Amino acid sequence: MIWLQITANTGPAECCLAVTKALVQLGREAQKAGVTVSVVEQLDGPVGGTLRSVLVELDGEAEAVDTLARRWSGSIQWICESPYRKLHKRKNWFLNGAAFAPPAVSTDCGEIRYEATRASGPGGQHVNKTDSAIRATHVASGLSVKVQTERSQHANKRLAAQLLLSKLGDLAKSEEGKNKSERRMHHFQAERGNAGRVFLGMRFVEKTS
Repeated sequence: MIWLQITANTGPAECCLAVTKALVQLGREAQKAGVTVSVVEQLDGPVGGTLRSVLVELDGEAEAVDTLARRWSGSIQWICESPYRKLHKRKNWFLNGAAFAPPAVSTDCGEIRYEATRASGPGGQHVNKTDSAIRATHVASGLSVKVQTERSQHANKRLAAQLLLSKLGDLAKSEEGKNKSERRMHHFQAERGNAGRVFLGMRFVEKTS
């Protein structure tokens, strides 16, 4: 099991559209590899239907999960004319992927309150339309997260606890005056150029040569 984050970092709306397209492509590749993709957390982009970042859980046979995560790690380039700015000369848009081990749920992190709620957002097939989404709140700090996937409340509850624990860890590091966690800094550290994978056009077709 691996967590994979795909982010547009501070890029414009075109990069956020690329994240949405990348999520769809990831889903296709995961299905072929027998890997389950579940959305843990997503941050909407500036235009409807786009995502500034998405954090997913990859679950399945270890080798298949690891291979898929490595394919989507690093700099990713999308070459396409802007669908939002017709006269814009730029055609190269970059996003970035990074894999992380999900945190183990700790029994001593304090009381967590869970609430079932309806899922929402542009996650497409990865977003459940029922009330199985879970909002988890850390009672002591008031920190809250919402997790929505295609799976059961039980699965969402586990993911919510892991995500909440990760955020509590970030908060603790910040309070101690340490650097922000690798996952948080990942939003701002994507390298333009040297792309490991290149996709072309609005159909997001991978360049093979």
